[in-house]
Amino acid sequence: MSDNPFRDLPSVTKVLSAPALVGARERHSPDAITAQVRAALDAIRVRLVAGESLALNVDAIAIEVLAALDTQGAPVIRPVINATGVVLHTNLGRAPLHEDAARAAYEAARGYLNLELDLVTGKRASRQGNVRAGLKAITGAESATAVNNCAAATVIALRAVAQGKEVIVSRGQLVEIGGSFRIPDVMAVSGATLREVGTTNITRLSDYERAITPNTAALMRVHCSNYRVRGYTKSVELVELVELGRKHNLLVIDDAGSGQAIDLAPFGLPGEPLVSASISSGADLVLFSGDKLLGGPQCGIIVGKTALIQQIERDPLMRAFRLDKMTLAALEATLLLYRDPTKAIRDVPVLRMLTTPPTDLKRRSDAFAAWVRAIPGVTVGVWEDESFVGGGSLPDVSVPTTVLGLSAEGLSETEFASRLRTGTPAVVTRVQDGRVLLDLRCVFERQEAELLDAITLAVQK
Repeated sequence: MSDNPFRDLPSVTKVLSAPALVGARERHSPDAITAQVRAALDAIRVRLVAGESLALNVDAIAIEVLAALDTQGAPVIRPVINATGVVLHTNLGRAPLHEDAARAAYEAARGYLNLELDLVTGKRASRQGNVRAGLKAITGAESATAVNNCAAATVIALRAVAQGKEVIVSRGQLVEIGGSFRIPDVMAVSGATLREVGTTNITRLSDYERAITPNTAALMRVHCSNYRVRGYTKSVELVELVELGRKHNLLVIDDAGSGQAIDLAPFGLPGEPLVSASISSGADLVLFSGDKLLGGPQCGIIVGKTALIQQIERDPLMRAFRLDKMTLAALEATLLLYRDPTKAIRDVPVLRMLTTPPTDLKRRSDAFAAWVRAIPGVTVGVWEDESFVGGGSLPDVSVPTTVLGLSAEGLSETEFASRLRTGTPAVVTRVQDGRVLLDLRCVFERQEAELLDAITLAVQK
């Protein structure tokens, strides 16, 4: 290097001529490559001004430029291996789709489909008709429709049937869930007026009845999502609300939350309301999510009386909230899996993960631990633990599981977890008591080889 290090700084043209960047023109535009070369050279100048001694190798600079271009061109959203054990992990996209549903969304995205066309008559049809039959079948409702999430379902349902009128809700159900989603705020947006009754822990049927006025449109039960009130509590059963609603000619709306279509109590998962039970209890409208316990794509589903569903679908806001073709295709494919409940439990990923026997998880964990022990510098233990469903579903019900506790020589648990999380593939884990914990409950068997490779690369970095 000369006495003046800036003399050795290569020109933009020279770096662009490096073999690594000549070959990069098939993946990146010339303007993007040139801009990144200029940025790299500017960064080197700053370091030289600071007095750093640098070996200014053209090929090395070109390789760094190419790596930066590839990073910038990579999608921010990418597949993740969920080793947390949380099945409905909101930050990881909640329910993974069945292959049939994923394929249906893919086929819908890559071409045309009869979204709003009756192929028999050749006439225009409702896009809701593609999922209505499946939703009616699993819930027993007269009719159904779907919008882009459960918050939207709440807004449009209240707007359509209670705008300018009062809706009575128990004070203990005025919840806030993720993203500052608050029931009072949602009701205000809909144009309905909230009338809260009872106390945080006690609400009686008489509280509802005393609050009824000539301006009351509906009684509403709201799913408590990710919290529970314990101890001295009392709430009103849905069937009691329905009786009161019939007595005063009021609608009853039930926010059933997680969209449980099959009773999971036999698998040790009690507590979530069955959508079909809400319908059979007489609720006029039932609202629930599609991407929680139903195991479908993100959407908000409304089932109930035909006249009310028609009223909702006529609302101008329906166009703003309507589902796209990929979501509708994935939802229909998911609903088809429910024609046989036994098959649904076996095939819908969320249901399969939640009902996996602990013995199966232990067997998989022991086998995987044996492979991990072959990685130099890694220590692994296997023990019983517990995890939770997540996604605002069954918040106080733990699920027995088996975890692998990993530690790597020379790495802290936080650094180890960070390397896994930022690697390819990305692996999200738990960190506890000085170890990285892996729970295979939500790791697909097809991902096990990738997971093993990710652990190996994280240790060898």
